[in-house]
Amino acid sequence: QLVESGGGLVQAGGSLRLSCAASAYTFHSYTAGWFRRTPGNDREWISCENSDGTQTYADSVQGRFFTSRDFGQKTAYLQMNNLKSGDTAVYFCARFSDETNCRRGEFGSWGQGTQVTVSS
Repeated sequence: QLVESGGGLVQAGGSLRLSCAASAYTFHSYTAGWFRRTPGNDREWISCENSDGTQTYADSVQGRFFTSRDFGQKTAYLQMNNLKSGDTAVYFCARFSDETNCRRGEFGSWGQGTQVTVSS
């Protein structure tokens, strides 16, 4: 089970760090993915971080968002900088077997999401 935290209200230009804690397993040998969903819109892929440390990001967040995981690999993080009003969404983390599934958002174990609201 994955539990996201760290969401909240922030002004445009500010930063937040989201956490994704795994309770029953770790991210070791798995790909950690982040997604978001806004009302009325489809789920949007944000990033994947593979077990070897390689990372990929959506163009919309490239250079502003950064993923990481703790040493024990039980928690994944999404550092969000220079937030914009368009970043307002519910953010989800998930664990995947590989980057292909991560990019597609398929066959993953998902958290419940955390709300991020960016005020302009």
